Amino acid sequence: MTTPNLVAVPGHDERVRVLIVDDSDDQRHLLRRYFERAGCDVRDAPSAEAAIDAYGAVTPDLAVIDLILPGMDGWALAVRLGADNPECIIAITSVLDTEDYPQGHASLPKPVTGAHVRKMLLDYVPKWNAA
Repeated sequence: MTTPNLVAVPGHDERVRVLIVDDSDDQRHLLRRYFERAGCDVRDAPSAEAAIDAYGAVTPDLAVIDLILPGMDGWALAVRLGADNPECIIAITSVLDTEDYPQGHASLPKPVTGAHVRKMLLDYVPKWNAA
């Protein structure tokens, strides 16, 4: 398997910064592994509240948000993150049907594969380029 090359965009860090928000340890670990294999710098959070703290420190290029979270749900987090960081691409992930996802965001339905992650990066994150 070939590792994708990362293309630098002037004025930006080379690596794509990804924030994964999922209350399942297994899902966070799996998604982290897929994005790291794609050459991304990954942070993860088990809740919306932890995600808000994480993106307060480093603004992600892409946030992957599970809809069903304890406390603040994924719908509310997507709205807040979009308001706080409008340049951040938001991808919704869930076991729910994609027609139940909030409108206006990318989708990454479960079960997620490495191919889905690379396609999302290619389609939605211009500074990531698989060569």
